[in-house]
Amino acid sequence: MLVLVTGASAGFGRALSIELVRRGHRVIACARRAERLQALQAELGDALYPLHFDIQDITAMQAAIHSLPAAWQDIDVLINNAGLALGLDMAQEAQLDDWLQMIDTNIRGLAAMTNLILPRLVKNNRGHIINLSSTAANYAYPGSNVYGASKAFVKQFSLNLRADLYGTAVRVSNIEPGLISGTEFSAVRFHGDQARADSVYQGVQNISPEEMADIIIWCAELPPHININRLEVMPTAQSFAGLKVYKSET
Repeated sequence: MLVLVTGASAGFGRALSIELVRRGHRVIACARRAERLQALQAELGDALYPLHFDIQDITAMQAAIHSLPAAWQDIDVLINNAGLALGLDMAQEAQLDDWLQMIDTNIRGLAAMTNLILPRLVKNNRGHIINLSSTAANYAYPGSNVYGASKAFVKQFSLNLRADLYGTAVRVSNIEPGLISGTEFSAVRFHGDQARADSVYQGVQNISPEEMADIIIWCAELPPHININRLEVMPTAQSFAGLKVYKSET
């Protein structure tokens, strides 16, 4: 398979790129940090093609995709992995810039990349789009506000794509991870406060990026007549809490 992975310089994306190449697939690794892409290519060799752009810059994204050499244009699988959370403040205290950056990355960037690649898949009448959503799309929690809403968009967008692709052989899957350690997710969310980020994972046997990569690749390598619509994944230690009821003291 020829697989395009966004957000390939760290976390899930890096683990996915490494494991895909190990299994004999070719990878177009997309990320905004050129030096990390170069290091990944040095590690994985000619089976990886680095593509440098910021997912929030749609013009740069379009130019990068259109610049792909002929041997790297016939994409089989798009893994929309790039995404982020910023802040955990209550909505009334949140920063607008954080909200807009999450929308630009998690919604606009993902939609734009899909818009670029999907016509190629439909033309070939084969292929697979795998979108990375989150359990935050399914379970509200304080401070999730725009992050959870952006991941709910990804989930519904995936289901709507399935409806639009009725009658084609193009597959769409939505993966909804819970608590994953070993990524930059919480450090980015807390604006570089590593101690606070580390505290999220202390005392919990979390899912690793490599374990998550195995799950995503399993989904991609299934026979083409099998489509995983949605897959929610949590560590055993994580669960959805009961509904809270506020009671006044009077």
